[in-house]
Amino acid sequence: MNRIQVQKEPIEISVIQDELRAENPAVGALVTFVGLMRDMNEGDCVATMTLEHYPGMTEKALEDIVREARRRWDLLGVRVVHRVGELRPLDPIVVVAVTSTHRGEAFRACEFLIDYLKTRAPFWKKERTPDGERWVDSRHSDTEAEKRWSADSPKDDDIRG
Repeated sequence: MNRIQVQKEPIEISVIQDELRAENPAVGALVTFVGLMRDMNEGDCVATMTLEHYPGMTEKALEDIVREARRRWDLLGVRVVHRVGELRPLDPIVVVAVTSTHRGEAFRACEFLIDYLKTRAPFWKKERTPDGERWVDSRHSDTEAEKRWSADSPKDDDIRG
């Protein structure tokens, strides 16, 4: 089962994990990535970050990313929960959780999902630093991380574990 949420409320990581585990007794692996807000970016202290999105468009983009992950790997469940609004350092920004029968597929799918989310999901970040507010540009490293998935075949037998 897939579920995508974009929300202002704090993310309840353990609830997401418990729901995924309870859905199917065939689950052999649950991999969760939690992205946290840092207090530093580009050498500057960051007091807060505001995340903005286009409702409807953002969820559609996330659904497309999840659909691609499910095409590539045999997944039992996927959750993507992303915060919007004002965040402070150490706040969870995003949770990507994946279940499968094998750990290799869950790890690869989770990594794929966060790499694609960073480059393909329409979110805009504005940081508040001691020098004022600034919009955050996408990172070259995120674009490079996304590119490496284009060479992957849909079902890699060597990733089952």
